Amino acid sequence: MTDNISTISKSPNQDEHTDPFLWLEDVLGEKPLAWVEVNNAQSTTLLKARPEFEPTRAVVLDILNSKDKIPYFSRHGDFVYNLWTDDVHPRGLWRRTTLAGYRQASPDWELVLDIDALGQAEGESWVWGDADCLGPAYQRCLISLSPGGSDAAVVREFDLQTKQFVADGFTLPQAKSDASWLDHDTLLVGTDFGDGSLTRSGYPRVIKEWKRGTLLASAVTVFEGQLDDVSAFAAVSHDRGYPLVMFGRSIDFYNTEVFLRQNGQLVRLDKPDDASVSPHLQWALVTLRSDWTVNGINYLAGSLLLTDFAAYLAGQRVFKVLFEPTATASLAGCAFTRSHVIVNILDQVTSRLVVWSQSGDDWHSRAVDAPKNGALSIGGLFDGSLENDPLGDDYLIAYSDFLTPDSLMLGSALNDERELLKQLPRRFDPSVMKVEQLFAISADATRVPYFVVSPRDMVLDGCNPTLLNGYGGFEISRTPGYSASWGINWVSKGGVYVVANIRGGGEFGPAWHQAAVKANKQRSYDDFIAIAEDLIARKITSPAHLGIMGGSNGGLLVGATFVQRPELFNAVVCQVPLLDMQRYHLLLAGNSWMAEYGDPDKADEWAFISRYSPYQNLKAEVKYPRVFFNTSTKDDRVHPAHARKMVARMQALGHDVLYFENIEGGHGGAADNAQRANLLGLEFAYLWMQLARRSDS
Repeated sequence: MTDNISTISKSPNQDEHTDPFLWLEDVLGEKPLAWVEVNNAQSTTLLKARPEFEPTRAVVLDILNSKDKIPYFSRHGDFVYNLWTDDVHPRGLWRRTTLAGYRQASPDWELVLDIDALGQAEGESWVWGDADCLGPAYQRCLISLSPGGSDAAVVREFDLQTKQFVADGFTLPQAKSDASWLDHDTLLVGTDFGDGSLTRSGYPRVIKEWKRGTLLASAVTVFEGQLDDVSAFAAVSHDRGYPLVMFGRSIDFYNTEVFLRQNGQLVRLDKPDDASVSPHLQWALVTLRSDWTVNGINYLAGSLLLTDFAAYLAGQRVFKVLFEPTATASLAGCAFTRSHVIVNILDQVTSRLVVWSQSGDDWHSRAVDAPKNGALSIGGLFDGSLENDPLGDDYLIAYSDFLTPDSLMLGSALNDERELLKQLPRRFDPSVMKVEQLFAISADATRVPYFVVSPRDMVLDGCNPTLLNGYGGFEISRTPGYSASWGINWVSKGGVYVVANIRGGGEFGPAWHQAAVKANKQRSYDDFIAIAEDLIARKITSPAHLGIMGGSNGGLLVGATFVQRPELFNAVVCQVPLLDMQRYHLLLAGNSWMAEYGDPDKADEWAFISRYSPYQNLKAEVKYPRVFFNTSTKDDRVHPAHARKMVARMQALGHDVLYFENIEGGHGGAADNAQRANLLGLEFAYLWMQLARRSDS
């Protein structure tokens, strides 16, 4: 097995003389880990002594380990599979039952694989990744397991009948692999084959066809991407009774070239590079990120198009528009059933569903009677590898909002029948709370929405402890959602929770995202700052009681924001963040995000990146809030050195900061419920310490 990464890459515009903390990029080095241990001890000693820590940790752990969680599932043939974690099984039980059994209040689950027992037997801290199972027999699966929760995982073949790993079966060593079943005895594999087989981003560049019973080294190359691509990939669909094989290059985070294998030849799909094509039986869905003019018709960015796939491959360009964006509505997702398309639409950041059905030579839509004012997600259950799939026209609907616990429903595309399968219990009293959608005006006069969850009797005196949460990147939307932890530990105790819908996200489609990338990334920070100022102007809070929180790209968001406007905040929770934007492209998967941020090795692009990069813009003479940074040693996506170096530099400049690095957890920050509860306990203790009402407020 391999480490995270322990080498230090060099950038043309930075060396040890300009960055004295490069040594902290050695993930598993003795000196950096000693530094982590010292800083962890200082922060945890302080925060665990707070009166809020232990009660919060205990409440969160009880929620995470509760027996009444919704056991979300994936379907493989006649069974539905769930990974269950609790206090006895922190890493999880992979188990199964039938859909009929799942409908019962207490399903009779059949154990398939005990991850905790496996880890104990093998002396490894295994964290579940995924299972790719081959239909229609569903006897064999490729199971991904990672040590400590990293993205890099081992892949091992598993037999669902014997419930054992297959002796001499397909096995891949730890890497960021891509493996798909071609048939029972053949895989399409992208992994670390040695020199030149990975892209600069650390993902597979080469796809090989690997036959059972042969060495991985003898697998035959069938597709190659380029060194500067994000990755190469393969996708296999068995919906037609035979494999439909597609290969592709992720040129960058948003652009792909896709090839269909036909009669041993690769045929490139004719599509805009930033569009996706999803085949299903005789149909295909095309999702657009930019305008596309075909046969004199202009299809708008953000649209969802349906076409006959065979006719499309033959050169015809006849599309049915299933969704076209408006000023307030964007595409949140879609799912096929056997003969219908379910479209999930986000309108003013809340969801609604539409079903499209074929009638003769045309398609017609109808609105779905589903819960409103919150977030819906959908998933088709149709399995095209099965003959006459009994669930072919069924689909799953999940719903939640800020005050309504999550529910999982079974819907039918044939009618408006909807069956409630599972629902979380209420963990706090929603009658004493309220939710508002408000709008702030950004620096360029753009109207930016945000949600406020607050006590119903909140007094507008500027003294309410308020936490503003945001992300603002990669076309990811922040939608309403139920959080028992925040309801119990924050709002029920007088806190205000705010969710920002800033540019860079996907709340209003591709244009909302594209308005804040590369040279315009500052708009995300301007939007976030505008919301903070609006909260203060409305006297919901004041700088002494206002905190911000964000993770990953959201960590960059709060990092850039507190550096630019430190006087606005008294608390910053900066989670698994990007912060050194001069070197982000050299660290782990950072090279794959240059379509979002730009290339700091190009002078014209570093010119705009340098204006907001938090690490480079710190100053000794500025008074910053006392920031709480946290990350994970096992995060092999966003390098832990971003947080490490930021803390070290702030300390060197004389600033008081807090730091916690979980040794496990990957990009999620925690590998199990106990670690997650400990981290949330630390964060809540910090927030109350910094933001609580005081007698002198």
